[in-house]
Amino acid sequence: MAVYYLSTYNIGLKLRTFRGKEIEKKLKKLLPNGHFSNVSITRSRTMSKIRGHNNATTEKRFRFSLVGHGIKGWAIQPKDIIGKPDIYFNRKKIAVFLDGCFWHGCPKCGHYPKTNSKFWKTKILRNKERDNEKRRLLKKKGIKVVRYWEHQIINDLDRCISKLSEIFNR
Repeated sequence: MAVYYLSTYNIGLKLRTFRGKEIEKKLKKLLPNGHFSNVSITRSRTMSKIRGHNNATTEKRFRFSLVGHGIKGWAIQPKDIIGKPDIYFNRKKIAVFLDGCFWHGCPKCGHYPKTNSKFWKTKILRNKERDNEKRRLLKKKGIKVVRYWEHQIINDLDRCISKLSEIFNR
């Protein structure tokens, strides 16, 4: 029995993930035979081992700006907080996610590649579902969630920091 992998989650005929059975049902509906049949097992395993670090420059810019504006009391990707937010303010209970436009399906500039489009659409939609689930769980714990798109940080970083400051003062 073949098992296909997607990112850090086992997906395919066996599925072990955040909301296992729910996602398995959705995948079986979206994908032919319920798994990524056009992706070889070797390619699937290789891709599952790749960890995202491309957002590092965006995150660094954001962190440098926090320091430059004198905003303190934050931690980087704390493991004990659901979803490991990019920045977390413990005293204020604010989780900040800095989302890449492609990977998280930005409505303004995100897109689905033309090659292997069914795979990418499924993957990006799954990322969006996971983002919403994390937001709901954090909100239940009394944690405010703030999300910025990559293009917002690149194009108007000062405005992002100003909005964050406004949230602090509420």
